[in-house]
Amino acid sequence: MTQIERYIFKMTFSAFLACLLGLTAVIWITQALRELDLLTGKGQTFWIFMVVTGLSLPALVAIIAPLAVFIAAVYTLNKLNGDSELIVMSAAGMSPARLLRPFLALGVTVSIVVGIMTIYLIPASFNELRDLITKIRADFVTTLVREGQFTSLEAGVTFSFRERSGEALLGIFMQDRRDPERVLVYIAERGQVASIDENSYLVLEQGSIHTQTASARDSSIIAFDRYAVDLSAFAPSGETSVYKPRERSTAQLLFPDREEAYYIALEGRFQSELHDRLTAWLYPLAMLAIAFAALGSARTTRQNRGFALGIAIIAVIAFRIAGFAASSALRGSPSAVIAVWGIPIGTIIVCWLYVFHGERIVPLLSRLKKARSTFLGSRRTAEAA
Repeated sequence: MTQIERYIFKMTFSAFLACLLGLTAVIWITQALRELDLLTGKGQTFWIFMVVTGLSLPALVAIIAPLAVFIAAVYTLNKLNGDSELIVMSAAGMSPARLLRPFLALGVTVSIVVGIMTIYLIPASFNELRDLITKIRADFVTTLVREGQFTSLEAGVTFSFRERSGEALLGIFMQDRRDPERVLVYIAERGQVASIDENSYLVLEQGSIHTQTASARDSSIIAFDRYAVDLSAFAPSGETSVYKPRERSTAQLLFPDREEAYYIALEGRFQSELHDRLTAWLYPLAMLAIAFAALGSARTTRQNRGFALGIAIIAVIAFRIAGFAASSALRGSPSAVIAVWGIPIGTIIVCWLYVFHGERIVPLLSRLKKARSTFLGSRRTAEAA
């Protein structure tokens, strides 16, 4: 890079970093406040709280980074134009391609980082978060519940034990009323939390299961010597032990088990998640292209500059909404994959065509518009005659 290109890159990178850190911090704080229940309700340590909230950071950064690129490019181009530097560069014969180089260096770097994060880091963080939540759920049974007290684990689930003997719980009582048509009561002399195949279970010994259905007057009783209760069954919002598409690796999305019942039921969500990951790296480049197409040329009046900035903001909002809409449509229609890829790629192509060939395109469009008006006028005159 030349000295002027390094100057522009430094300014753009500083603006990008400040925007990325600021927006990420604000959104992370709002997310962290939602997880305060880990400290207040589930008795977890501050370290666990920080780990759980920190695992959401890669997903936040991947979403915010393209917007930060757009804001940084807009800030730099406006500053260069406001200080008349952009006008001087244009008058000195600096081509749009040369002016674009420092911006493109930042955009390509961010695209590579976003691509790595969405393909590998974000799925790994969601997977780790899922495993950690499972362990927290197990810790909830062993650390928050107190001897001789009835504690509500989740809505409709009540747990109690008589006393603790080492790591074992004695005199266990657990009632599950989540299904009004079928109430379950577990009673056991002894129980202990165990991890099996990365899942947490409450292993009960010497007890019985009492089942009361709405259609029967008497409850059925099943005695057991040893019985394992899957703690993941008590996850909020019906969460199960099945890993969601966002929690699976990209390789698992590329080569899924097509006979899996969960995949068959939600194949559209798997495809949507896969193509979202594969196209995420295009969004920083598209955001940069929009900013440069709107503000990359020198303008001497504030009115024109403000109008161009407004158009850029509207274009970015419309572009991002269209991307989300295409991703949602892919869940129900496989043909929507064309829009998922076409929206970012098409935006990049159109913006770069305008940047490098705008001087030819705009007069051509004006001539076509004028020719169309002349043709329509002649046609009306002929019809009137």
